[in-house]
Amino acid sequence: MTLTFPDHTTETAPAEAAPTLKRVAAAFGGTLPTAVARMAEAPQLLDAFLTTSRLFQGSTLTTLEQEVLILTVAVRNGCDVCIEMHAATLRRLGHADLEPALRADLPLDDARLAALQRFTHDVMDHTGAVPDALQNAFAAAGFTPRQALEVVLGVGAYTLSTYANRLTGA
Repeated sequence: MTLTFPDHTTETAPAEAAPTLKRVAAAFGGTLPTAVARMAEAPQLLDAFLTTSRLFQGSTLTTLEQEVLILTVAVRNGCDVCIEMHAATLRRLGHADLEPALRADLPLDDARLAALQRFTHDVMDHTGAVPDALQNAFAAAGFTPRQALEVVLGVGAYTLSTYANRLTGA
């Protein structure tokens, strides 16, 4: 038997998720993204994702760097809805030129962004135990130890999201 994940509303969601859904709907002009509506089945998951993504947004990585990381994770994990949402953000930021390479998981032309993309893969490939030489390459591109840990935060937040979205079919 295949699990079915409902597209919750503020009325159908578990009681713990209703206030969160109301806030998200307000932020999205009264509509709920399907991914959020389905994550609401597990209120703790929804809160964990929204909290970690909010914390990641407050990191020292630029908005563009954050989007490069998110798209790298989304492409790696095959989350179509994440790819579409964050590709649209990339276009809004005026960086549509990066989209084809990110979608194809090809190295970016910008050296700093390419180092971030590579390090994001390194964190996932090595489950955090990134070898010194790869850490040094990230640092050589101008990134700090704090930002290396912020990459871990971003990978965690968006792995959570991509896995949930793929499981629920969002």
